[in-house]
Amino acid sequence: MKTLTPEFAAHLKSRATTLCWCWRIQRRDGTVLGFTDHDNAVSFDGTIYEAAAGFTASDITDSLGLAVDNLEVTGALSSATLTDDDLAAGRYDEARIAIYRVNWTDPGQRVLMRSGSIGEVRRTGASFTAELRGLAHYLQQPTGRLLQQTCDADLGDSRCGVDLSSSAFRGEGTIVAAISARRFKVGGIDAFETRFFSRGLFTFTSGASANLKIEVKSHTKLRAAVEIELWQDAEGPPAIGDAFTVTAGCDKRFETCKARFRNTINFRGFPSMPGNQFLTQIGRAS
Repeated sequence: MKTLTPEFAAHLKSRATTLCWCWRIQRRDGTVLGFTDHDNAVSFDGTIYEAAAGFTASDITDSLGLAVDNLEVTGALSSATLTDDDLAAGRYDEARIAIYRVNWTDPGQRVLMRSGSIGEVRRTGASFTAELRGLAHYLQQPTGRLLQQTCDADLGDSRCGVDLSSSAFRGEGTIVAAISARRFKVGGIDAFETRFFSRGLFTFTSGASANLKIEVKSHTKLRAAVEIELWQDAEGPPAIGDAFTVTAGCDKRFETCKARFRNTINFRGFPSMPGNQFLTQIGRAS
């Protein structure tokens, strides 16, 4: 049940209302943005809600039980703060969002209608459609440790303990040839064996995508060069001479932990756990 102030309740009961929708978005990097479907900016709680003509939202529906309540917001990439590059780089993935119904003549009269996070974002030309997922979405995410053969720690975190700043697990170099926005030939990391940086983290340190971090899909040593392919396109077109750093990757297997990192004491999986082959094998009399 929503709790309304007496003034806001009286306004809703009046014959003429001055209501608008306001969306507050907080990205994972801490950036806070505000948008409204009113034709003038609205401000409350330290956030300015920019007038975003063209924003439309589907109906908000509630479901019984723990079903995830979704709605969609459609708009144009016309805001100076909401750019196509930010959407493509995933800066709005899992961003927290709060949706308010506000009396734009007196923003103190408002009610929080829905809170959750941004899910799938689809883009068509200069427009986008963002899926807004309710809080029940988080109840479907696994929490705690997983009983599995592979490690459930992130390489380099406090549970893993591997020092990724060490030169043994970190390389620096430059792009020598750009094949595409996510695949290029590089120099400077020739000493590392093939696939050493697969699943690692690639960071641009100069160029159009400076400071952008993207996971490595594959690391291959060729006869004349080393090739890196990322899981997604860089923000700006990679150019010859762009500098980067890259850290080692881990496939979460006990054998890799032992041979590459010598870190089996911190391995967070259960390598001796029986797998599907054990569960499905046919028992035989001795």
